[in-house]
Amino acid sequence: MNQKKLTAEQSGALLKVLKNRFEKNMNRHKGLNWEKIQLKLEAAPEKLWSLNEMEETEGEPDVVSYDKKTDEYLFFDCSIESPKRRSLCYDYQAWEARKANKPESNAIDKASEMGIELLTEEQYRQLQELGKFDVKTSSWVKTPANIRELGGAIFCDRRYNTVFMYHNGADSYYAARGFRGMLRV
Repeated sequence: MNQKKLTAEQSGALLKVLKNRFEKNMNRHKGLNWEKIQLKLEAAPEKLWSLNEMEETEGEPDVVSYDKKTDEYLFFDCSIESPKRRSLCYDYQAWEARKANKPESNAIDKASEMGIELLTEEQYRQLQELGKFDVKTSSWVKTPANIRELGGAIFCDRRYNTVFMYHNGADSYYAARGFRGMLRV
């Protein structure tokens, strides 16, 4: 796995899972064609590796849109609750600043290791238009620099049938807060 490449068997198994999820959730990607997506995936083994990392942490990655300008498909974590990458502070600076009870890692570095990015608030709200996500959990989202410079970070969830954005100290972490990733293919 250090090469960030799956074996042929692993790639085949993952493509099957992704295709099944694609077919079961057509509301997420109206007008998109799986065969075109699969061709792009097969041509980018490092992207398949990242999608496998998302899948391994129960993110349930799925195609949510197509960017015509860049000719890229966007995959988001579509698990009902925040994926099993939780109890993380926001970034390395926040992790390093903690004097006691440091979590295992942080969301920004974990996403980078996986080859993905955190969703922005706008992307998170786009995801919420496709279903009801994070009704019991919450997810860190990409925080604007002006907020982060003051020590804060933002996260989102869905409560009372409404999507909320909140703030917290970037060094905070909770068992029910993870992060949702995005991958361009």
